[in-house]
Amino acid sequence: MTDATCRPDTPRNSRAGAKAERRLQLIEATIDCIAKFGLSGTTMAKVTEMAGVSVGLANFHFESKERLFEAVLQQLADEQRALWQSRVQGPERSSADLLQAIVESRFNPAICTRRKLAVWFAFYGDAGAREIYRRAVGGVDDERLEASAALIAEMVAEGGYKGIDPFETVLTTEAMWDGLWLNMLLYPSDFRRAACRDRAMRMISTLFPRHFDAISPAD
Repeated sequence: MTDATCRPDTPRNSRAGAKAERRLQLIEATIDCIAKFGLSGTTMAKVTEMAGVSVGLANFHFESKERLFEAVLQQLADEQRALWQSRVQGPERSSADLLQAIVESRFNPAICTRRKLAVWFAFYGDAGAREIYRRAVGGVDDERLEASAALIAEMVAEGGYKGIDPFETVLTTEAMWDGLWLNMLLYPSDFRRAACRDRAMRMISTLFPRHFDAISPAD
């Protein structure tokens, strides 16, 4: 392999970088479009107009609107996964610390923007888009649920909590986090992101008082 092949500014790498940038540009424009017009009102024409590119270029990257929608969901899911996984790295962190990191990642400023919440709920509420959702996000959801349930099982064993089923607890709390997201989207003046984060952690501390003595203030 030559030095020219390895350099980041070779033509091949430049083309790959430009392609990735265009792809991300289209995904971001689609997020804006869905947040503004909903799924049914989002068309390739509107997306490309927002992105400032041609319809032909969009079709080259995604082939169809369904593929574009799938890429949007994958982007948002991967963003969440990368965030909570980055927060659970490090030696000798307790199960409580790790669970708190996962919960707080759901209310991170990069995740809880109105435009992104609008996209999530657009897919939640559209019967025709649920298969796209399951295909793009199902694995990420399962990974987070399994990790959370494993941490809760550790805390149950450590704290001697009675009557707590780890997986049922995760399903219940995840539904609560979704409910807080919905209120943040519908009533932004009454449901601020930081306050919702604190509500979520207060619920966790109520379930596991021996592990969560106090909740740190929201950022």
